[in-house]
Amino acid sequence: MTLHSSQPSDAADIDARYSRQVLFAPIGAEGQRKLGSSRVAIVGMGALGTVLANHMVRAGVGFIRLIDRDFVDRSNLQRQMLYDEEDAASTTPKAIAAAARLSRVNSQVVIEPHVTDLNALNAEELLQDVDVILDGTDNFNVRFLLNDVSQKHGIPWIYGGAVASRGVALTILPGETPCLRCLFTGAPAPGTTETCDTAGVIGGIIHFVASFQATEALKLLVGAREQLNLGMQQWDLWFNQQSAIRVGGAKKADCPACAKEQYDYLDAIVDSDTIQSLCGRNSVQILPVVPHSGPLDYWETRLKPLGPVEKNRFLLKFSPTPDIQMILFPGGRVVIQGTDDVIHAKSLYSRYIGM
Repeated sequence: MTLHSSQPSDAADIDARYSRQVLFAPIGAEGQRKLGSSRVAIVGMGALGTVLANHMVRAGVGFIRLIDRDFVDRSNLQRQMLYDEEDAASTTPKAIAAAARLSRVNSQVVIEPHVTDLNALNAEELLQDVDVILDGTDNFNVRFLLNDVSQKHGIPWIYGGAVASRGVALTILPGETPCLRCLFTGAPAPGTTETCDTAGVIGGIIHFVASFQATEALKLLVGAREQLNLGMQQWDLWFNQQSAIRVGGAKKADCPACAKEQYDYLDAIVDSDTIQSLCGRNSVQILPVVPHSGPLDYWETRLKPLGPVEKNRFLLKFSPTPDIQMILFPGGRVVIQGTDDVIHAKSLYSRYIGM
């Protein structure tokens, strides 16, 4: 699904909605036209992603791809600014809800939502044709995947993260700055880092981090590279702390990604990553290597005799027991809520869907 209308036919005709942005001299009319012809991908449409998408759409970036595997839940509404109670009640996928809301904000922008799990199978297809990749994820494995695509295809990306009252952001330029694997050898072990589900999060740090990311993206898109902030920025808004770490000297001559062009996350054996416990969510995601072709109507008919079923045009919920809910998406991706035991989840999937 793509939501859009055409750009103004006269390249010199800049919509009055951008008048205050054009008055800002570092952007100006020429910068605004560059934004209108730019392409951005936002991976993750949770807290950071919604702020990022809001900034990009209102700034007039011409094409924006929204990528998210999740759906709106009531617990999201405290900090994920594009969603409302109706979205949560109807279990609307985040990418769809965000695209619908933002298309009413700026009809000049092409908004392309993808309800999918970004993985080694689809990452290049979804990311290699954009000018900037913006990180709205909460998953280090996905960030290393973004880093691989960035390094392989020469696309800048902007890392961001937030938990509790703390946030971090870093702009990564392929061939110029250290990449993520120069700074971190690998993803932290599950359970060793705080998440929004274990430590909470306040809305202010979300907007702080994402607004920094969005501003860095605007600098890249209008060509103001000399103004980029290339240090790793860290903030704690509650305890009034701020720091910037110079990372220029951290570029490694033996980095697997940016030095050796070895893209371990992009070239990963997909089967090993198809079953994931979703940290802090008491849920397991199962992504079939070969997508299922059966439509949701088929699964509704098959599963209804076995337990309660709810379906909309984006997903189907099935409850085989009172404490387990299986959420099926087109193509066969399933999120099993009520357990973080991968073996139990795999057993449920095998029983009701088939491996």
